[in-house]
Amino acid sequence: MKEKDQDRSIFKEILGWLVYIAILLAAVYVLITYVGQRTEVSGHSMEPTLQHGDNLIVDKISYRFREPERYEIIVFPYQYKENTYYIKRIIGLPGETVEIIEGSVYINGEKLKEDYTATEINDVGIVSEKITLGGDEYFVLGDDRDKSEDSRMADVGNVKRSYIYGKAWFLLSPFDHMGFIKK
Repeated sequence: MKEKDQDRSIFKEILGWLVYIAILLAAVYVLITYVGQRTEVSGHSMEPTLQHGDNLIVDKISYRFREPERYEIIVFPYQYKENTYYIKRIIGLPGETVEIIEGSVYINGEKLKEDYTATEINDVGIVSEKITLGGDEYFVLGDDRDKSEDSRMADVGNVKRSYIYGKAWFLLSPFDHMGFIKK
């Protein structure tokens, strides 16, 4: 009898561990799919805010409850290359007009105050004239305007709301810069 009890005990222990692992995997899946995901910055277009090689957490849940806001840093897919995502800052909101005059961004005719960029715009791209954003479109720019491929470029253009993957939320590494990403 002791042998049967011992076999049942081992079976219960193994079954307990399998259930625990299944629950853990399900929780990880839900977190990665709906809440947040780690990503790495590739390139220099968001300097000085984000550096090449920075690891960050993308918040994928906030925009299910509210609309993106100006100055937030978002992640969205590049439409011409699979599994390629861009990280840019929201500049123009749905319904606004955006224009670039002498290296500065104007929203609805007013100059945008920007203290996060060290470079002005030398290449206006497709924004040589006013652009009016649709009801579900956002105009995005990188912080380093000379090194950024963003809404000024025809292959990126305005970003539709449905394409926004999430917002850059927390900088994981390098550890000396770890913390929440501010607008």
